[in-house]
Amino acid sequence: MPETDLTPDPYETIHAPRPLLVILSGPSGVGKDAVMAHMHQMGVPFYQVVTAATRARRPGEIDGKDYHFVTIEQFAAMIEQKELLEHAVVYGDYKGIPKSEARKGLASGLDVVLRVDVQGAATIRSLVPQAVAIFLIASSEEEMVARLRGRQTEDPGRLAMRIATAREELRRLSEFDYVVINRDGQLDEAVQQVLAIMTAERCRVDWEPVLL
Repeated sequence: MPETDLTPDPYETIHAPRPLLVILSGPSGVGKDAVMAHMHQMGVPFYQVVTAATRARRPGEIDGKDYHFVTIEQFAAMIEQKELLEHAVVYGDYKGIPKSEARKGLASGLDVVLRVDVQGAATIRSLVPQAVAIFLIASSEEEMVARLRGRQTEDPGRLAMRIATAREELRRLSEFDYVVINRDGQLDEAVQQVLAIMTAERCRVDWEPVLL
């Protein structure tokens, strides 16, 4: 009897959905929020993960849209059940990314883009090695510091700490897959580079599905 060819049909593999889990990270002052907002404005299809938070809901906020508002007890249970990709304390309250949100996005066939700090990116990469990690930076350290000072939202002590932390985080560049420079006045170019990276990753011969 002739042997059965078990080699997968390359066209089935090529045309199957290839959603990515993308980590967009970098120090404060490099424009992570601006890049995400510009992607939305351009109509880029990607899944926006809703973060879980223990803080009180503010006027006008919608549960399940702005945040998943949970109690501290519920948040603790999510940690114990390992149902968070990463979590942190922010101004005395807890915030974290539920795995269920990422699963929902990937199941929809859309790319899931996570905007997280450098420490959170390391945590996610340890859990999800298939994630694509992009490090966003300003064109120079001086430009990054100038952006932070230009915000004028913090007292001198907190600003000094934020700048020191940002400088430390720059040293972790080598932990990422890609780096994108977000130069002043060239946000569109930075976004196009992010999108090019995502396109290239979907075209990889050794692409692997994200397992959560």
